[in-house]
Amino acid sequence: MSVTSLEAHWPPVPVRLDVERWATRRIRRRVLAVVHTVTAGQRLLDVIRLLEGDARVQVFFTSAPDVFSNGVASFLEELKGLVLPWSQAVQLSFDLALAAAHGSLHELHAPVIVLPHGAGHNKITPGGRRGRQVAERGVYGLSRQRLIRDGTVVAESIVLAHEEELTRLGRECPEALPAAEVVGDPCFDRMIASLPSRALYRESLGVRGHQRLVLACSTWGPHSLLGQGTELLERLVTELPRDEFRVAALLHPNVWNAHGEWQIRSWLAGLARAGLIVMSQYGDWVGAVAAADYIVGDHGSICLYGTMTGAPVLMAGFSDPDLDPGSPMAELRSFAPRLRDRPLRRQLDRSSATYRARQYEQVAARITSEPGRFARKMRALIYRKLRLRAPAVRPTTEPARLPVTLRYDEPGSVAS
Repeated sequence: MSVTSLEAHWPPVPVRLDVERWATRRIRRRVLAVVHTVTAGQRLLDVIRLLEGDARVQVFFTSAPDVFSNGVASFLEELKGLVLPWSQAVQLSFDLALAAAHGSLHELHAPVIVLPHGAGHNKITPGGRRGRQVAERGVYGLSRQRLIRDGTVVAESIVLAHEEELTRLGRECPEALPAAEVVGDPCFDRMIASLPSRALYRESLGVRGHQRLVLACSTWGPHSLLGQGTELLERLVTELPRDEFRVAALLHPNVWNAHGEWQIRSWLAGLARAGLIVMSQYGDWVGAVAAADYIVGDHGSICLYGTMTGAPVLMAGFSDPDLDPGSPMAELRSFAPRLRDRPLRRQLDRSSATYRARQYEQVAARITSEPGRFARKMRALIYRKLRLRAPAVRPTTEPARLPVTLRYDEPGSVAS
């Protein structure tokens, strides 16, 4: 497709030069939300909501190149925002860009604020090639390989959740320290706001008062819970009495988008008909975690947020060779019970009996050093970069929306 024909498909308003002739509102600042993956997009929702009600600001969306970008188009369509093709976004200037991943950010003409898209920085990523040399392994999100381009820090602001991450950043990429700002964690704050509504989330999932909810969480990749196959899910559904337990599966969006929703639905169809609750990747997962009596997971962020709920976290999946031994996730895995090839109900009961709240609280405290302050601090950072006075209304953290589950009576349909 030629440049001329491509430009014919670009949304002209409100980014054309004579925008004031066509747009209804006169916009003072333009913000670009850069969505690499569904996971990154979900994290950005907690940020762009801080701009709600400000008629001075126009938010645009774009899908950035990423190996897991499948699913982003549907995510953005559901938002009903103004979406610019990446080819257009990199040719325009914006007052600010927001991202929760690092790929291709150097192509933008805007100061960039980059956030983590999960809890903490837990993985050490393999080094990539730079010319003939192989770059050293580094902590994902903190390494020089991700943060530096042509000798320059790409992002103007690097958002961190905890003060200890400053120390880790200083070891990994000291030249990025001036750009770092400890702001907090939006999912941590939403979990705190959501826990009082636990009964409402349980009711929405069809969990009765006397039943216990087991939430099986899988991140992506071969070392994940689902990477081992569906055997554990099958055991949870068949071994645990249906009148006493409900089992729900919460899969990382990268699982859905690497294999396709049809395929995941197909793999889980028999289990769903046997009683497995399958969470939609587009729903708000916080309420499901708040509702759980037991969390069965691997090395994904959901397990870390689960340490806030009072529910035992049990480990499945292989040990991840890329897990940073100094990370909060490594600390959690050092004491969380590991599921064995033994009766599951007995293992769940034992995890409740041996639960040590202090251990879980210590891990939860490593998620953020700014509990309850993300909305206020993040909004202050955004408006400082936009060079605008922030609205007088104090930002609040809303509880999670009700969980969304897949319905299996009609192929492809989704219902809450």
